[in-house]
Amino acid sequence: MRKRVLSSILALTMAAGLLTGCGSSVASWTVTCPWAPSGVAAMVNQKTAAKSTEYSDSIILVADALKGDAATVNTWVADTEANNPELVFAGEGLFAITPILDPAKMQFTYDDFIFVENLYSSIFVMSAEAGLNIKNISDLEAYAKQASQISVAVNGATSSEAFLAAALFGAMGYGDKLKLTPYGSAAEAAQAVARSETSFAVSHQSQILETYQQGGVTIVCAFDGEDITDGEFAGVEGVGKYDYPYFRNCCFVLARSGTDAEKVKELKLLYDSILSDKEVVDWLNNIMMLEVDTMSEEDVQAHIQNVQDIVNEYYDIVVK
Repeated sequence: MRKRVLSSILALTMAAGLLTGCGSSVASWTVTCPWAPSGVAAMVNQKTAAKSTEYSDSIILVADALKGDAATVNTWVADTEANNPELVFAGEGLFAITPILDPAKMQFTYDDFIFVENLYSSIFVMSAEAGLNIKNISDLEAYAKQASQISVAVNGATSSEAFLAAALFGAMGYGDKLKLTPYGSAAEAAQAVARSETSFAVSHQSQILETYQQGGVTIVCAFDGEDITDGEFAGVEGVGKYDYPYFRNCCFVLARSGTDAEKVKELKLLYDSILSDKEVVDWLNNIMMLEVDTMSEEDVQAHIQNVQDIVNEYYDIVVK
């Protein structure tokens, strides 16, 4: 049995929930985040799990984080059977990037899971060193045309951020100039550009906000179909307006395949209720700078296919 690192607050919440309701049946569902315990997904996991008791008398969500990406999910699949009270996160990295770049890392396929809900979507942004004075797509195109090298900080050499950068500059026709500089975390990559280690970075909005407010970077573009409409980055151009490829970073909540359909439905309704909570929505939008973006199974498949198409087309830029 894997050791689990549980928040003491959530553990107490679970215990309190189990003692309520004379003879009522309450099940705790552990929700495993396979990425950094201090990262965006883990933080959202904690927030939504803490809200579960407000919206269900029969399910308590308990947040867990076991960094390891594919290795963590491999273990989760091996240890979990249908109807076990266990959920896990995965996204386009595990279903669209790793299977193409390094399939040996994966001991599972999408068929090992049942989709519950999309926890959030993140619209990544590209930031630029302030001294370059690049503030929009037109500026970026002009810079890329005359540059001998385009250096971009990303979270991992073959991450979602890496492929977004490769797709953008590749579609511009400058993929041969691109130098991806991988860092150990998304936050570290976001700060590299402010330290002039690279000219650009691709990151979550929240991870570059403070540096932007301090004047250390400009925000060049957003990896979405339209401009950002709200918050600090309102007006930042979406690359899709210029027919450049993009995808959002999604966080799928998944149960083990074979889990009872009614239970999956109950879990989805719980997540949908939490993601409609005003406090949660405000926190996601204004603090975490994420999108509430609930999905259907068809939406998930379309997202995975889009990312696979981008990975296949720009593979040679990332994997040099």
